[in-house]
Amino acid sequence: MPQLSIDSCQQYSRISGFDARAYKGDVSLSWSKLLWLSVMLIGAALAIVTNYTLSAFLLFVFFTAFTLCFGHSLGMHRRLIHQSFVCPLWLEYFLVHLGVIVGLAGPFGMIRTHDLRDWAQRQAQCHDFLGHQQPAYIDVVWQLFCDLRLQHPPQIKIESRIVNDPVYQWMEEYWMLQQLPWALLFFAVGGLSWVMWGICMRVVVSVLGHWMIGYFAHNHGQRDWHINGAQIQGHNIKLASLLTMGESWHNNHHAFPGSAKLGLQPGQWDPGWWVLVAMQKLGLVWNIVLPKNCSPRPELIALYKKAGE
Repeated sequence: MPQLSIDSCQQYSRISGFDARAYKGDVSLSWSKLLWLSVMLIGAALAIVTNYTLSAFLLFVFFTAFTLCFGHSLGMHRRLIHQSFVCPLWLEYFLVHLGVIVGLAGPFGMIRTHDLRDWAQRQAQCHDFLGHQQPAYIDVVWQLFCDLRLQHPPQIKIESRIVNDPVYQWMEEYWMLQQLPWALLFFAVGGLSWVMWGICMRVVVSVLGHWMIGYFAHNHGQRDWHINGAQIQGHNIKLASLLTMGESWHNNHHAFPGSAKLGLQPGQWDPGWWVLVAMQKLGLVWNIVLPKNCSPRPELIALYKKAGE
């Protein structure tokens, strides 16, 4: 039965390196990213032009929402990366697998990318690639088709429970191929249109949506919190809260990265949290981390006045 193997509320618990710098590095084309997304883009274009059916479109809507909520938000982000709740290992595997087929990376790749970006954004100087600080037309090319090589990168040590797990090692090695069983299932049930909409279109929309939220959540939107000493601040994108399963409350997440609840104020809708509460009532998850469980951070400044102040 998995337990919390890192301190969910401690910043950079996987990061080390006293001479690491977050601002000096070179951006270069990633041929693997280019090939992967180009194949999906071609499939998505063909889905629109030649293979539209109502059933395929409904599959796309449902499966995109399902993988983003259970996979990306709960499995990858709140469980694997931040370990903000505990669940049975079989459920963790399933949730992380759903996160893998969102189409961004394998479990190790997601952890390393996320932790590097979060660490860099909280430094006094951050590379534009890691902080989404270039104009959108440049940033989208960088994020979707390029890699950054820092001159003095930190060391990212993934805890042994994860990195030595043969299931996660397999997921990492064959993360792209994990679309295949779902593609075969969709083809058997609904033919080629289900494959193009359920796989290609879903991956393209998920990847592009992930970039778009990342870009706006680090440049525009409302803030309740400020992190002293951090060059890059998170912003809350209210209009995207349902589409992102609550992940667009990014200013809240910067303030309390270990919290399983992202929508912290009244009216901040957080579908991922709603699902997590339902799973807790079913006995499937426990040890849920909330802001009140986290140690005070002197660099965290509230930008609003509490009632009575």
